[in-house]
Amino acid sequence: QVQLVESGGGLVQAGDSLRLSCAASGRTFSSYSMGWFRQAPGKEREFVAVISWTGGTKSYADSAKGRFTISRDNAKNTVYLQMNSLKPEDTAVYSCAASSRSDSPSSTASWYKYWGQGTQVTVSS
Repeated sequence: QVQLVESGGGLVQAGDSLRLSCAASGRTFSSYSMGWFRQAPGKEREFVAVISWTGGTKSYADSAKGRFTISRDNAKNTVYLQMNSLKPEDTAVYSCAASSRSDSPSSTASWYKYWGQGTQVTVSS
């Protein structure tokens, strides 16, 4: 069982930066691939980024490439999402997710078993 708690969201202006954190419980955090997803009001949940359990593989949605960076600190049981050059269209609830699967990290929500409650990010223009 893994419990995930996100933090770091808030209200910022376009062009600003935020760093989201996702703290995980449990001693096996280092064996989980971790992903970030977001959901804007009235829209489907969408993939943002994923990092493998080793940290050696990272993948991003096209909307995140060049602006967002995913990283992890296994000693702190935490995964991060650094978001730069934020845009109003980045406004959403951001959630982290964990998967213990051994196949390649996926952008598909069903690949993940554990989910956090989410943190709100609002970007004003």
